[in-house]
Parts: sequence; structure tokens; C-alpha cells
Amino acid sequence: MAEPLPLDVAATLNALLTGSDQVSSALRAQLPYARAVGRCGCGCGCATVDVAVDHTAVPPAPAHGNPAADAWYAEPEDAGVMVFTKDGYLSLLETYSASSEPISTWREPRFVER
Repeated sequence: MAEPLPLDVAATLNALLTGSDQVSSALRAQLPYARAVGRCGCGCGCATVDVAVDHTAVPPAPAHGNPAADAWYAEPEDAGVMVFTKDGYLSLLETYSASSEPISTWREPRFVER
């Protein structure tokens, strides 16, 4: 079932999409129409979230690669975050760790280092 983006997820997406380029701008414009539609299915307990955007409310972003944006966290130093798209629409916000411990909560956006 779709639910509004949790505030920490929306804030992380905003931090990742801060650029003034056309792709970042288009993806930021999708945030009001984005919903959380699932969680990571790997069983590790990470904070990764599946995202869906209302395609009738906002246009897709221009062609771009995936991930559309990625960054490391300043704290903890062994963690990162990536945003993926499908057909120009936000589809996944993934967090990962270089250590053996999964990232189970979203870090504060101020720690995102692009």
C-alpha cells in the first residue's frame, strides 16, 4: 500500500538532488507526487525504500544514467546512499554500508556528501 514519503526519506532525496542540472530539478519536482510503496526485500533490515511517482501529475526527468544521484555519508563514514529511477521517475532510495552492519535508519541529510 502506498503511503506518503516519510520525512527522513524526503529530506534525504532533497539532499541528494540539490543540483541545478535538469535531471536533479526534474526529480525534485517529483517529490510532492512520490509515495513509499515498499521496503527492502533482502531481509537485512536496511532502510532502503521503493518509491512510486504519479506519472499523470509530473513529467519524467530527461534521459540520465542510474543511479541518478549518489553520495557518501560523513557519519558514519562507511555508509552511502543512492537514488534510482525508472523511465525518468524516482523508483528507489537505497542505503548501503561497507561494514557488515546494515543501515537500518536514515542518517541526517546534513551528513550527505556529494
